[in-house]
Amino acid sequence: MSIRAEAASRSFGRRVAVDHADVDVAPGRITGLIGPNGSGKTTLLLMLAGLLAPDSGRITIDGLDPVTDGPRARARVGWMPDSVGAWDSLTAQEIVATFGRLYGLAADDAENRASDLLQEVGLSEFAHRRVSVLSRGQKQRLSLARSLVHDPAVLLLDEPASGLDPDSRIDLRGILRRRANRGAAIVLSSHILPELEEIVDDVIMMRDGRTVAAEVPSASVWKVTSRDGTALHRWARAAGLPSGTGTALTPGVAWAEFTGDEESASAILADALAAGVTVTSFGRRTLESRYLAWRGEQ
Repeated sequence: MSIRAEAASRSFGRRVAVDHADVDVAPGRITGLIGPNGSGKTTLLLMLAGLLAPDSGRITIDGLDPVTDGPRARARVGWMPDSVGAWDSLTAQEIVATFGRLYGLAADDAENRASDLLQEVGLSEFAHRRVSVLSRGQKQRLSLARSLVHDPAVLLLDEPASGLDPDSRIDLRGILRRRANRGAAIVLSSHILPELEEIVDDVIMMRDGRTVAAEVPSASVWKVTSRDGTALHRWARAAGLPSGTGTALTPGVAWAEFTGDEESASAILADALAAGVTVTSFGRRTLESRYLAWRGEQ
């Protein structure tokens, strides 16, 4: 099932939270949503989940409009908010099983489903403890299990890795990739860009409510920078490599990029040094560097 937003906008009074946002996530794909605080990520996710109606534009979940066909659209969506919002007096097992019942599962099926999901997210030993005694990270894992209880074909997750320890973050990546491999369309927001880069297929960058789609940088793309632009550009032209100058965030820094494995990258670096280039930095181009460059261009 696909997730699509076309020129979706939402304002709160005079403040425009989302401004003509576009989203297109196909089945089997994981898309990351990134941007500074207040850029509109959570508002956009709430609209995609059918919990907030857009003022203009259109949103569809598998062709269904969450505004005009809310129950059927929301039945296809698993929603994980950035705060758990669980009943503290209930146990983890009771929370997940209750949501299973709300999604139409029979009592025994809901209990079995809850047990399976709590095991998958690493909470089996805490299944019968009240939510009030769980840590922040444990509550995050409970929220993930809750969002998966009806085996949704669409997953929308707002900061799912927040509060998770390293092992739990690795587990989260595996859980999401398994769902995507089974055909789920997934959108998740995160400020942890190196972590996000490990799991997403695409990213959407947001600023001031606007969206810009961008590919995830390939691990085989390398970047070398230098403050001696003259020497770097001369060497790059001779080597047949694309080069340019820095963004507003990196004034005075020249760069060149190339594609290759580690062995060829080492050879090109050695060639740059031999040509008299004073190298400031050298490494793979990352999602974080792509994002910082984009921020500097805005």
